[in-house]
Amino acid sequence: MRIIVTGGAGFIGSALVRYLVLERNYEVLNIDLLTYAGNLSSLDALSDKKNYQFLQASICDRAAMESAVNEFKPDRIMHLAAESHVDRSITGAADFIQTNIVGTFTLLEAARGYWEGQEGAARENFRFLHVSTDEVYGSLGADDLFKETTAYDPSSPYSASKASSDHLAISWHRTYGLPVIISNCSNNYGPYHYPEKLIPLTILNALFEKSLPIYGKGDNVRDWLYVDDHVNALDMIVERGRPGEAYNVGGRNERANIDVVRQICQELDKLRPQSFRYETLIEFVTDRPGHDARYAIDATKLETELGWRARETFDSGILKTVQWYLDNKWWWEPLLQKYSGHRLGLIPEKPETE
Repeated sequence: MRIIVTGGAGFIGSALVRYLVLERNYEVLNIDLLTYAGNLSSLDALSDKKNYQFLQASICDRAAMESAVNEFKPDRIMHLAAESHVDRSITGAADFIQTNIVGTFTLLEAARGYWEGQEGAARENFRFLHVSTDEVYGSLGADDLFKETTAYDPSSPYSASKASSDHLAISWHRTYGLPVIISNCSNNYGPYHYPEKLIPLTILNALFEKSLPIYGKGDNVRDWLYVDDHVNALDMIVERGRPGEAYNVGGRNERANIDVVRQICQELDKLRPQSFRYETLIEFVTDRPGHDARYAIDATKLETELGWRARETFDSGILKTVQWYLDNKWWWEPLLQKYSGHRLGLIPEKPETE
C-alpha cells in the first residue's frame, strides 16, 4: 500500500505517519511545507525506515503536487495539511484561505489528474481522504450532537476555510467522480502537540509557573479525542469508508475548558508536586471573539458502519499526555524559542481618529 499524507509533520499528521509506517508497514510519502507547527523531530523514529519519504513542498504548488502524485503513484491520499489554530485565523485569515481552500483545490486537481489516468484495480481502489473538523458545524446547544447531516455554520475564519474545503472535496466526488471521503473530528490531544493549543499550553505554562489563561468563564465545552484513537479511525475510514460520505470522529469525552485545565493541574500535583497547587495559576481572560459554546460529536455512523471505538477515556488519555510532556523536554523546549505561550487571537484596537 502506497499512501501520500499531507501535513505529516504536524500534530495529527505525524501521529498518522508514524502509525502507517511503523504499525501498518505501508510506503508513505509525507508532504509538508514545514511552517511554524511542522516539526520533523516528531518523526525521528522513522529516520532509518526505507518505507518512508519526505517532501518539503506547499500544497498550493500545482506543479509540485502533480509531480509528487504522479511519481509516487499512491493508492491513497490522506489530506491533513492545513492552518488549524482558530486564534491565529482571527488576526491572520489570509494564510487560512490560501492553504485550506486554495491548497485543497490544488491537491484535488492533482489527485483527479492522476486518478483519471489509472485503469482497472488502481482506479477502482484509489481513495482521497479529506480530514476536517467539527468546527465547521458551528456551536451546539446544551443537548445536541453533531451528526454528518448537521448543517454547516462556521464561526471563525479557520472553521469557514475548512467548511469551504469540505464543500470543494465533496463536489469533486459529485462532479468528477473522484473517490473522496471526508472525516470531521473533535478536539485532538496527545503527544507532539504544538504548545499554542489549550492542553500543551496549560502543561508547559504550569511547569514554568506561568499563569494558565482560561477564556471567558471556562464553560466552553469540547469533545476530546486522543490522537492515536483518531489515527486509527482515519485508517479505517480510508480503507473501508464509502466514497462520497462523511464520517464524524469523536471521543465521547465532553469537558468544559475549566475542567480540562483543573484536571491537568491535578495530574501535575501528583506527578510534579510543588509547594503550591497548580490550580492557583489559573487566570480568567477576555474571551475569544466568536467563541463557540459547545462541540460534541455523534460518532454512531463510524462506530456502527466500520466498528471503530475510542480506546482512551479522557482520564487515561490526559494522564498519558501529561506524562509524555514531562518525559520529553527534548521535543518541546526548542519550540518555546518560537512560541513563549503569549496570548494569540486578539483583534487589534482601531487607532483613534482626530
